Amino acid sequence: MPLLSPITVSKRHPFPFIKNNEICAMALLSTRNKNSKSRFGIVPCNNGMFSRLIEIPGKPGYYMLSEELILHFMPLIFQGYNIDCKSLIRITRNADIDADKVYDEELNYRDHMAEVIKQRKKLQPVRLEYTRDIDKKIVKSLAQYFKIDKEMIFNSKAPLDMSFVFTIEDILRTKKELFFDRRIPQRSPQFDETKPLLPQIIEGDKLLHYPYESIRPFLNMLHEAAVNPNVVSIKMTLYRLAKNSKVIEALVEAAENGKQVDVLVELKARFDEENNIGWSRMLEEAGCHVIYGLDGLKVHSKLCLITLNTDEGVKYITQVGTGNYNEKTARLYTDISVMTANENIGAEAARVFQTLALGEVMKRTDHLLVAPKCLQNKVIDKIDREIQICRDGGEGYIGIKINSLTDVKIMNKLVEASKAGVKIEMVVRGICCLIPGIPGETENIKVISIVGRFLEHSRIYIFGKDEREEIYIASADFMTRNTIRRVEVAAPIYDAKLRDYLREVFRIEMSDNVKARILGPDGNYTYVEHTEPAVNSQEMLYADAYRAVGSVIE
Repeated sequence: MPLLSPITVSKRHPFPFIKNNEICAMALLSTRNKNSKSRFGIVPCNNGMFSRLIEIPGKPGYYMLSEELILHFMPLIFQGYNIDCKSLIRITRNADIDADKVYDEELNYRDHMAEVIKQRKKLQPVRLEYTRDIDKKIVKSLAQYFKIDKEMIFNSKAPLDMSFVFTIEDILRTKKELFFDRRIPQRSPQFDETKPLLPQIIEGDKLLHYPYESIRPFLNMLHEAAVNPNVVSIKMTLYRLAKNSKVIEALVEAAENGKQVDVLVELKARFDEENNIGWSRMLEEAGCHVIYGLDGLKVHSKLCLITLNTDEGVKYITQVGTGNYNEKTARLYTDISVMTANENIGAEAARVFQTLALGEVMKRTDHLLVAPKCLQNKVIDKIDREIQICRDGGEGYIGIKINSLTDVKIMNKLVEASKAGVKIEMVVRGICCLIPGIPGETENIKVISIVGRFLEHSRIYIFGKDEREEIYIASADFMTRNTIRRVEVAAPIYDAKLRDYLREVFRIEMSDNVKARILGPDGNYTYVEHTEPAVNSQEMLYADAYRAVGSVIE
């Protein structure tokens, strides 16, 4: 009770401001006085002063949520009132901010973003949830208070915030039957971590596949670059980072050792803005040169460039990834990271950073695909090539693994390719606005979605077969927001062994018949039928990673 702040709504006590995603206990209160009007009683429930998960006294192993406890004892909180009805409620406020529209060139952009984030906390509600069956008139009154339409109101039978599950997870650790079998990211057989890593990359291209392989070699490479006397500069784009980021540690170390460290921190990474503001301050204090992206474009690319001045001249080591530089998600998301000393790729990566520093975008590339000017059009050109192969009597092929497909231009070109006879295989984990399997239209397109233990996040583009084959890994989905409204980078895989590996990964995923759903011509997803031995692609890739280093899965 001493930690709660109940309020009754009346002329003298207006409806309180409710924070975004804050759970409140709400009751309709009345008195025995027939002439008095009913009023709302509100109790904010998640003030951080007490545990949300409460063990029920005398019943070990049984728990209830603190907001349910508060709701149950509303009569004690509002003594002297009748509780006519009660419910838990939560509002979701609009999080869509456009910082560039109101940006004043005279202001520091980081300070401006900090102010914009403060404003977002007070934006208009866009959803109201409630948990109990309450009178429609009360729901209507709440809608009027929050100024939202009835289409934005939802009755939820589940807890309004499921984050308590993480606490339950810790409590239930001893019950192994409730958990996935233990899987640990393995060391990469491509690296000898007892020796310097930079020379190994100069010797030959390297690839890491998360979470099957550990992110450790990449982090060690950064720390090695931070102390290597031949390293002149480190340039990097940062979008989302882990809470205690080893990447930031390495960049700070490099700057303190006198390296030129240029970092583009995307302050418009939704819901990570405050974290990124903090990281940018830390980097600047260490002596890094920090920039904040482009007007109207998010920088979503995962690009790192290390420049060395050696006896043989200037050398580049370029890293391109499909996912964020985040040690936590590297254990939960499937992502690919490629490191190469290819001079052409390094030179183009250097141009990418130069254009970003000047507030511009790449207008021409020969090796990398770089949105917004040099990705969508190049993808379409490569699809056109496969169309022409089919029209000339050859076998056209396209393999795509992405998170979402919404780009109309690319979809139209894929339909055209299907009509021409190009075989198209796609792993699209999330939104897919193209319907496959329609006779005469998309009959040569197959789309599956894999939803398993790990979040499928890597992007792979495959165009052609045999000697024509081109394979890219990318940060970009085929969504308009990625292809024309963001700075994204796709890198070609030139090493034959790495191409063989990615081709096999794609083949295994297209063979998944355990966690894969296939999209039908009716727009519905169904599980792939078990006509052959079970193939769980994620388990198979983890088994391969263990086997590659001689480990045994427990």
